[in-house]
Amino acid sequence: MTDTARTVLAGLDAARGELEDLYQDLHRHPELGLREHRTAKKAADALRESGYDVTEDVGGTGVIGVLTSGDGPVVMARADMDALPVRERTGLPYASAEKVTDEDGQEQPVMHACGHDVHVTCLIGCARLMAEHRDVWRGTFVVLFQPSEENGDGADAMIDDGLTDKSPRPDVVLAQHVLPYPAGYVGTRAGSFLSAADSLRITVHGRGAHGSMPQASVDPVLIAASIVVRLQTIVSRELAATTPAVVTVGSIHAGSGPNVIPDRAVLEINVRTYDDATRTQVLGAVKRIVKAECEASRSPKEPEFERLSSFPPTVNDDEPTRRVADAFSAYFGDDAHTVELQTASEDMSEIPKAFGVPFTYWAIGGIDPERYAEAVRNGTVAQDIPVNHSATFAPVQQPTLGTGVSALTVAALAWLGN
Repeated sequence: MTDTARTVLAGLDAARGELEDLYQDLHRHPELGLREHRTAKKAADALRESGYDVTEDVGGTGVIGVLTSGDGPVVMARADMDALPVRERTGLPYASAEKVTDEDGQEQPVMHACGHDVHVTCLIGCARLMAEHRDVWRGTFVVLFQPSEENGDGADAMIDDGLTDKSPRPDVVLAQHVLPYPAGYVGTRAGSFLSAADSLRITVHGRGAHGSMPQASVDPVLIAASIVVRLQTIVSRELAATTPAVVTVGSIHAGSGPNVIPDRAVLEINVRTYDDATRTQVLGAVKRIVKAECEASRSPKEPEFERLSSFPPTVNDDEPTRRVADAFSAYFGDDAHTVELQTASEDMSEIPKAFGVPFTYWAIGGIDPERYAEAVRNGTVAQDIPVNHSATFAPVQQPTLGTGVSALTVAALAWLGN
């Protein structure tokens, strides 16, 4: 298989300039979830040029490309396309200046702060190289460009729009994500890899009053403050030290002035867990604590709970992960690693679940290797290395793009190679 991969990837050097141009164009023109019309068209056009049968507008803006080379396994590779409402501060010459109008009529800056532009570029590059060398592999290669991963609804949108009828049923689904590791790095992990994520909006009710007469109020700001502190005891006091989980209060809104006690407070929280039992336990503890704090403060109404989004855990299947890890080890050598457990979340696993097939999902690095090594030497990785969703997150183009194209190709050929 390694020889087959080297044959397919022999044209990568010649394609680097074109791939870098594509990446810069995508980075300069990011699009939010379910609005990825420009990105989807670029993907669809590139696939058609390479001879793929293309289906567009799946789940809104999703794209499916199918290329067959004789009888054999069916392999699906997926990339997400959407960006984030973040104002870019990378200083890159191809930085985004895009803005969109939100539902409230407000302008929002948009940035590829999570690296989905890398994912799209790498999958297009892989698709082209696989098309150029159909003589050395057998089977069917399916490429899928998914919308709205950041909102957690893009995979479901494609599934609800008939994905399983519009695509051949794969034997395995493959995907990757650029993370803040050194560029050139590839990392696999069997079993739990990414966490489940549940975001909630919680409204607690009080009784408003003048700031000078707190005895006439039930202060929802105080209730919210007590909830914030108490929620942090879930992980530290209700879970075993060996059970990973995160509870974050990311937003609190209450009141309109310093001398007015409001009648409500709104908290938005995010919960990350890795298995169903822990997920149920932590979410149950959140509800219990919120209700108890409201009752203890004589809240006049029951708190309200609204689920904003929910991501499944990403749990890699053992056999395809082992197969990809072996292929990476043979091709990348010392650059192939076992990646550590991640607290980020994804909706990609809904796609193989819909087909009832196994999957594996891996990491590639995107940080300048010298910069990363210096941060390691200084013990300042957390301070000096931008992470995904940061306004300064900027994967270096090379070897990030080359590694991403190579990883997808090597993984696909672990099934399709002669």
